[in-house]
Amino acid sequence: MTSPPDIEAGSAGRASADERRADAVSGQLWLKLAALVLVIAALGLPLNDMFRYALVVVATVLIFTGVVTRSVKAWIGAVAVVGLCVLAQIFLTAPRIEEGHNIFVVDGPGGALEAGLPPEAFRFMQAEFDAKYPPERRCDRRDFGCWRGQGLPDRPFAFSADGLYDHPAYSRRVTGIDFADPVWLRLGAINELRYNWISPPSDLNRASRDRRSWVFVHRWTLEMPWFVMYRFPAEFAGSALCWRGDVLWEGADGHFDPIHHRSTACQTLTPEDAGRQIFGVAIRQDPPLAMRLEPTTTIWLWRLVGPALALIAGVAVLGLLVRPRLRRTIVPFMLIALALAVAFFTEANFIGAVRPFDAGDDGLVFDGFARTMLQQLVVGDVRGALRGGEDVFYFTPGTRYLRAVEHVIFGESYLGYLSLMLGLPILVLAMYRRFLPPRWALALALIFTATPLGVIFGSSLLLYVKWAARGFGDPAAYALFLCGFVLLLGPPDSGPRDRFAAACGAGLCFALAVFARPNIALAAGVMLGGAGVAALWQHQFRRLAGMCLGFLPVLGMALHNWVYGGVFALFTSTPTHYSTLVTPPSVYLAALSELMRLDLSGGQAARAAKQIGTWLAGTSESVLTAPLSVAAIAVLVRVAVWRAADPWLRLTAAAMLVQQCVVIFYAPAGRYQYLTWLLTSLVVAAWVEREGLPLLRRRFPDFTARVARHPLSTALARGLARLSAA
Repeated sequence: MTSPPDIEAGSAGRASADERRADAVSGQLWLKLAALVLVIAALGLPLNDMFRYALVVVATVLIFTGVVTRSVKAWIGAVAVVGLCVLAQIFLTAPRIEEGHNIFVVDGPGGALEAGLPPEAFRFMQAEFDAKYPPERRCDRRDFGCWRGQGLPDRPFAFSADGLYDHPAYSRRVTGIDFADPVWLRLGAINELRYNWISPPSDLNRASRDRRSWVFVHRWTLEMPWFVMYRFPAEFAGSALCWRGDVLWEGADGHFDPIHHRSTACQTLTPEDAGRQIFGVAIRQDPPLAMRLEPTTTIWLWRLVGPALALIAGVAVLGLLVRPRLRRTIVPFMLIALALAVAFFTEANFIGAVRPFDAGDDGLVFDGFARTMLQQLVVGDVRGALRGGEDVFYFTPGTRYLRAVEHVIFGESYLGYLSLMLGLPILVLAMYRRFLPPRWALALALIFTATPLGVIFGSSLLLYVKWAARGFGDPAAYALFLCGFVLLLGPPDSGPRDRFAAACGAGLCFALAVFARPNIALAAGVMLGGAGVAALWQHQFRRLAGMCLGFLPVLGMALHNWVYGGVFALFTSTPTHYSTLVTPPSVYLAALSELMRLDLSGGQAARAAKQIGTWLAGTSESVLTAPLSVAAIAVLVRVAVWRAADPWLRLTAAAMLVQQCVVIFYAPAGRYQYLTWLLTSLVVAAWVEREGLPLLRRRFPDFTARVARHPLSTALARGLARLSAA
């Protein structure tokens, strides 16, 4: 029989082992982040092409599922390899083509386009513009949404985030040309705020969408008038420029020859063409402009040098620093592949292209703000960039800043947001794994990623990708919240430890989530508040300090509103606006008064009932799911007061009950509730596994036994067992 001192000694030994393992994991986290930074440095910024982006994704999985060495020699070797790669890319870079592009809209004489473009080229484009959009048929500039009142181009060639690092003469510098669709040419200028044209009244359309279900890659047609200009260095002599549509080719005397091809034809570049401007014009778009460069063999080989160097350096860094555990990469790669498939079939342009955001949508507003901020940052106006386009935040604040950071890293693409969506299934797996057995967690993560079943409870990746592709900030905020949630609760076998770094990371993720979507502040507050009380109770002061310091940046919103607007607003200026606070508490008080008087003529009871019905309809926004929502809320109440449940699960249930109250008063759009119902599904699944199924087995033993013995059930269990073992 074991004596109490022996038990204490064993507990102390296990605690010590847990402490050592936590220290090792914490150290590995920093090493893994450093290894990933080295890989990105070797590949170079911006990461705006699919080859290098794929390398980053693969490297990230290998690094975070493997073990990173602590050997100083290995790290010195990796840094040396990256340094040599960067130097080689500087001196062996392929010749670059200067590219300039812009939207072509004019409204009378003068303007940046007329002042900055070659006169002959401008006159040609203006004639085409006037022919397609006759002055007498143009919308009234006084009408909201008319292109004439939104603003015209303020420079001859638009700003491009691809040119942040190499100081292009025009918009950006490229090594090749190959586009048949401007969406895949990645013209970020189409999403500037000045082009927020609403049709009607605007007679200029932004874009049209092909709604046929089998069209994926070329779903969007850009209808905005635009042009692109190229200047070739002498090394490209002998290459062939092929195009369809209108091209203006500059001659020796500065004269531009208009050349129109109904079908693709080519013209060879001569040494005399070096330094001259060649315009592709897409105004009448009959046929749509398409251009392709067929390089010489020398240029083709030269273009392979950069990617080859990046690949060699990335593989060398991984080989020197990482001991991969390939079996552990199976599930992450599988979830990423499934998420990529969902993104492709939902919005293929999300993967490497720049789609025109819808007029008036959050996506256009946030990306427009971000592009303005980057341009201010480039000219050294840091204060203007931090302002974020508003003195006092009206829209959700954080997405514009996340977009700006995305463009700094990923250039003129939305691969940063795509990365969040590819990582979301892994976060969901970690979330479920915290409270459920591996098979359950994996099954639920696969259902979330690969099926639309979770649409009812906002627990389907399809929903998140849909809104992320439109540029809305909700999916980003929810992914950041889940990251903070996983960090806050710690691993399933040991729970949170008294560690500053993990707690600080959790607090920072919650702060960023609230920054991007303030309506989840209550859930973040309850989770951090409960964790803070637990840390105080357990004397985990380093953990408490980490959470507080990590969450401190959330006050940046109030500081911004005070510094720029002189107003104290904790988040935004709209918490009491009628468009957000659609059913204030006064409505419920009036409704209660009507019910007590049995007088419903005032309409407040009907208004309150409508809001409650919309809330219970959940993310599906269908009244048919209301009974499921009521049952789920009942489970939240049960778990919140269930003393036998995991304390962190009880805290999660309490946080979701508080968060559910937001929808009782505020605008109940489905996307506002995705996180609430996703975490509610976690609580429900944990309750089903621990209490619901045992109760079902006791009540219906024969039925549950038949289900368990069914061949499909056993096959599914075996498959999940193999995957969960990885």
